[in-house]
Amino acid sequence: MTPDRFKKGALRLLALTAALALPMLAHAQQAAPGHADPHRWQLNMARGVTPTAHAAYDAHMWVFLVCVAIGLVVFGAMVYAMFAFRKSKGAVAAQFSHNTAAEIVWTIVPVAILVVLAFPATSGLMRMYDTRDAAMTIKVTGYQWMWKYEYLGEGVAFTSRMDRRSDEIRQSGVDARTANHPHYLRDVDNQLVLPVNTKIRFVLTADDVIHAWWVPALGWKQDAIPGIVNEAWADIETPGVYRGQCAELCGKDHGFMPIVVRAVSKADYKTWLAAEQARRAPAPAPAPVAVPAMPVPAPALDVAPAAPPTAQAPADAAAAG
Repeated sequence: MTPDRFKKGALRLLALTAALALPMLAHAQQAAPGHADPHRWQLNMARGVTPTAHAAYDAHMWVFLVCVAIGLVVFGAMVYAMFAFRKSKGAVAAQFSHNTAAEIVWTIVPVAILVVLAFPATSGLMRMYDTRDAAMTIKVTGYQWMWKYEYLGEGVAFTSRMDRRSDEIRQSGVDARTANHPHYLRDVDNQLVLPVNTKIRFVLTADDVIHAWWVPALGWKQDAIPGIVNEAWADIETPGVYRGQCAELCGKDHGFMPIVVRAVSKADYKTWLAAEQARRAPAPAPAPVAVPAMPVPAPALDVAPAAPPTAQAPADAAAAG
């Protein structure tokens, strides 16, 4: 192969790399948002289903495009320089140690890129921690190795741990791939049910060690630390089931602490909440038993006895005679 043909082939390879990046971006945009389970040949991060996740995804894509553009320019220039100015064509290396203009350019351009990218990143971070005007609050408490969810002000609280079927499979020693459990180690006994199109405030803490509550589709991860209350929020846009897990090494069963969020419509959420409140309401107190009144005996009268006659009465009678 001649050098010219090799150079043309290298340029075609770079062009093909750029062309392949566009379908990958389109595929990432079209990924179904109704679940957070990874799929085969997933080359990009998922877009997510909350404003926070969208902000993170958009920032990621902008940085990715900038990196692709820089890579094409740098590697294109390298390929061109290696073959257009090779020694066999009589090229002689330049004799200099510094190029002030080049140094200014490769200092100013990266700084300008970072400054431009800092604005959307800062704006996204500020929105991420703004929990004002939330319609409801969920308290999340991490335990070894389960989660406790409390719907503050609603009288509903429950724990959520790995489902019994996954626990049976992992303790049986069989190959999980043959157990016919599509969500092995990623399912729970009690899902966290949330309404869509509702700003939900999360307050997170832990009872024993440090945990981290992480559902990728929601676009954030927050530490749950004993003695400290952290905050986060989510506004889920699409109904579906979104899975996550503890993202902090919290002990020997750290890998068996999944999270499942089920987002439903507002009407379905109200129905579910009313059923949970009725199921968890305390049993009514038994009615008092009527006891028949017992007759009360009349109190005895305290009458003083009559005084006995005195011995002076006969003498008085004789005197009178």
